[in-house]
Amino acid sequence: MSDFEGKVVIVTGASSGIGRSAAVMFAREGAKVVLANRRVKEGNETLQMIRDVGGEAIFVQTDVRVAAQVENMVNKAVETYGKLDIAFNNAGLAGIFQSVLKEDEDIFYAQIDTNLKGIWLCMKYEIPVMLKQGGGVIVNNASITGLRALRKLSSYSASKHAVVGLTNAVAKEFAPKNIRIVSVCPGWTDTPMAKEFTEDPERRRKTEESVPLRKIARPEEIAELVLFLASDKASYIAGGAIPISGALDI
Repeated sequence: MSDFEGKVVIVTGASSGIGRSAAVMFAREGAKVVLANRRVKEGNETLQMIRDVGGEAIFVQTDVRVAAQVENMVNKAVETYGKLDIAFNNAGLAGIFQSVLKEDEDIFYAQIDTNLKGIWLCMKYEIPVMLKQGGGVIVNNASITGLRALRKLSSYSASKHAVVGLTNAVAKEFAPKNIRIVSVCPGWTDTPMAKEFTEDPERRRKTEESVPLRKIARPEEIAELVLFLASDKASYIAGGAIPISGALDI
């Protein structure tokens, strides 16, 4: 039997990329998946993909920057499936490559609100459910920029460094309560968020050459790590930031 048979999993940012891949993989492994993202069309597309592989899921339109919507997302999971075993807090906003001197406050706060506050809110409402159940697993999507800041990507790097710190602080607090919390730190991944660097052949070549492994990850490769961390096979992993970057982080 799969580690996820009968488990209930929330995936935020499930409309595309890593979130969509993880959601479909969880469903294939027998999990009941709560899909959460802002865009209704894309969320319903992911829902249909899960149904096409015989999986079970619901879609809850959610903006992770809004506390009431995050609370509703968690409540819908419990109302529909009775519990919450796993959360993949994946929703994020792409960074903009430019000098800090050209960034305005709106850009800075947009990064902080989605990438940091969004994960903070998710954990705030997910953890009480897991405490009542006696345990659970939370995987937060940070970025390789949470371990290694990138030049001219200051606000994004700051938000992702903060995700790593937030994850570790909360992991220490709730590990004694049997709630495992960990962050993953992907490098370049072939998703809509990275299309600026992947669609043009020449720019893609340069991006690939910047990675020691000389390739851009597929979303499924990141999702595989997420499922491992959420599984019983990773039962002693709590806290920390796990890189998956083709050696870009070292």
